[in-house]
Amino acid sequence: MWLHLEDTISLQELFKTIRKRLLLIICIVLFAVGAAAIVSYNYLTPVYESSTQILINQPKEGTSSGTAPDIQTNLQLINTYNVIIKSHAILSKVIEKMELNTTPADLHSKVSVNSAQNSQVINVSVQDIDLERSVQTANTIAEVFQEEIKVLMNMDNVNVLSPAIYTENQSPIKPNPILNMAIAAVMGVMIGTGIAFLLEYLDTTIKTEQDIEEILELPILGFVSPISAVKMKRMKKSSNEKGKGRLMNV
Repeated sequence: MWLHLEDTISLQELFKTIRKRLLLIICIVLFAVGAAAIVSYNYLTPVYESSTQILINQPKEGTSSGTAPDIQTNLQLINTYNVIIKSHAILSKVIEKMELNTTPADLHSKVSVNSAQNSQVINVSVQDIDLERSVQTANTIAEVFQEEIKVLMNMDNVNVLSPAIYTENQSPIKPNPILNMAIAAVMGVMIGTGIAFLLEYLDTTIKTEQDIEEILELPILGFVSPISAVKMKRMKKSSNEKGKGRLMNV
């Protein structure tokens, strides 16, 4: 055993404290989970996400054989296209076309662009509190990008592979009530345990003979067991009966 006797006693006291304050810890956990559920379902604004896919292929101009070097050239353009999609030149035209009451900087924070490794497909995702608007914005970004890339890069190698589609009863991506409640449960356990140990630390009352030994630093030679009121009455009654018997014998 790697644990010393003092460590073993400390672990015993640790579990004893947790067991003693278990009801308090459970109440704090339930309160935290309930509060997280109420806030998640009633007060946090749901945010929806819609995505469209853009295919980057070979330019239509000139001859194209579809060889590996041609595909590699297209892959090298993806990083550039990812930047262009979220650029002020594209987003400002999207805002103008949709007549949105926002700025390119605000729209930029709602748009995410990514592509899988060695893939010629770019995913454009838009987050918005309005599901229908997120769908329209994602599709408009793809359309504007397809038109503007011809001017900006003098290329015509962009096609919309899969437009965003509006689906009724679509679940929002956030808030996630289950995740929020799980986090609240963990935080509740931590806070409840901390409060339990704090209360135990602040409790200076003497409860056991071990407390007396620690305070006085003297060994205990003996102790008097507590006597209940019922037992005390029985003892008095028995003593009285014995006294009466002695008087009668006299």
